[in-house]
Amino acid sequence: MQAYPHPLWTLRITTFALAALAAASAAYWVLGWVAVAPSAPTAALAASGPAPVDPQAVARLLGGGSVGVQAVSAAQAAPSRYTLTGVVAGSSQRGYALISVDGQPARPFSVGSPVGDALVLQSVSARSAVLGATREAPSALKLDLPPLAPR
Repeated sequence: MQAYPHPLWTLRITTFALAALAAASAAYWVLGWVAVAPSAPTAALAASGPAPVDPQAVARLLGGGSVGVQAVSAAQAAPSRYTLTGVVAGSSQRGYALISVDGQPARPFSVGSPVGDALVLQSVSARSAVLGATREAPSALKLDLPPLAPR
């Protein structure tokens, strides 16, 4: 029969605590080695700004068709011909608008690109796009997204 069971439990608890401390220390050092600081090429890439966006990828993302520009005469440039179906608005006057012309599948247009022969996409905002004769000319047409359906 054991006369002193108390020291046995003290030894077990001390051993468990030391093993847990060793495991925590090992995990700390392994995670420190795995989380390496970014290399120089990655830092240089991040400093150069955002990468250019592919209009075809934006079209697929927003559910539009293939990229292409149709010829539009100035006499046909009526608001009913153009339907805004999506907008990707960025900072610094950058962004894309997904515009359907004459009921065709919607295609992406970047800010500054021609939307037909007569109009250019001047700017985009969160829920609208502005078209005009040139990028600096007064706006000729403002397209708004359809209102959101209530939940």
